[in-house]
Amino acid sequence: MAGSTGWTEPATAGHTAAGDAWGRGSGQTPSEFLENPSQSSRLTAPFRKHVRPKKQHEIRRLGELVKKLSDLTGCTQVVDVGSGQGHLSRFMSLGLGLMVKSIEGDQRLVERAQRLDQELLQALEKEEKRNPQVVQTGPRHSPHHVVRWVDPMALCEELLLPLENSPQSGARLLLTGLHACGDLSVALLRHFCCCPEVAALASVGCCYMKLSDAGGYPLSQWVAGLPGYELPYRLREGACHALEEYAERLQKAGPGLRTHCYRAALETVIRHARPELRRPGVQGIPRVHELKIEEYVQRGLQRVGLDPQLPLNLAALRAHQAQENRVVAFFSLALLLAPLVETLILLDRLLYLQEQGFHAELLPIFSPELSPRNLVLVATKRPLGEAFSVLETEDS
Repeated sequence: MAGSTGWTEPATAGHTAAGDAWGRGSGQTPSEFLENPSQSSRLTAPFRKHVRPKKQHEIRRLGELVKKLSDLTGCTQVVDVGSGQGHLSRFMSLGLGLMVKSIEGDQRLVERAQRLDQELLQALEKEEKRNPQVVQTGPRHSPHHVVRWVDPMALCEELLLPLENSPQSGARLLLTGLHACGDLSVALLRHFCCCPEVAALASVGCCYMKLSDAGGYPLSQWVAGLPGYELPYRLREGACHALEEYAERLQKAGPGLRTHCYRAALETVIRHARPELRRPGVQGIPRVHELKIEEYVQRGLQRVGLDPQLPLNLAALRAHQAQENRVVAFFSLALLLAPLVETLILLDRLLYLQEQGFHAELLPIFSPELSPRNLVLVATKRPLGEAFSVLETEDS
């Protein structure tokens, strides 16, 4: 579909395309975790430290794709936006030799990322001393971390500035974001489109429910012209859930499914107490299945800033609890729409890029069992042709 104006039948985001590549629904484990389910055999020990298996898989696959894309497009610098603790940036810079700037809005995360950078550098130096056969071919460059909040609706000049040790003239940038939340993924697309120094993009989106109505969706004229294109919060939030993980929970039929009923009951109490407060985020309440429904509601009220001692209608709460199976059935039906909703959101982004004359593809690079948001939106300003398929393949 890259750069084309005709329509081809799209793969369902995170599902059909990924199913072909990874055996979706078969419970197939990626080969890198066959020997040890918590340690990727494709990463050396220093790069696995402090990194969960899911993230190990993601940084390796996306990092390798970014390296190939950088080489194909002649980019001199990678900008990792929403870099968090810097796991992807570290792998790209210290593992793959790329020049990387990491942009993150949370000062605490940046400080931790810098500590982990130093820890990794020390580990790599020790590894070289223990194994003289390991040859470092050039100087190592840690990621350059910047604390900066990226406004989705405004140009971020810091994002475009070249690093001191990179070419100051003719800089070519590659923007990437691993599960950049909500409008942050949209900001990457806008910077790619309007900034001539940005030559390539590799974006993995997430948290669709946080997309703003002011420009997060729709982006493309094509989707904006569809009747009924609107996606209310409930649909966007549902698109963020993992079908594979939930199917496993349904098969086990464990008490953890009770959470849905409890959360629905909490919502009725919240709306009665404060009608304008709808669907507030509730921080995780541990061991929900061991709580009485009124205990859960009290803890939930406290987490959303309401009085946990509000008088509760226990009879009504018990009646809600009796509907547990129906709530689970409703949630399951809603979840079946998740692939369709995510497909619409991601195709809207792809079409937005194509409408402006750029070349774009959606590629399934993660195992959906490990990382349900498994499609990366890749875009370039010059045609890559068949090289797009090379980006999707695993390194040997």
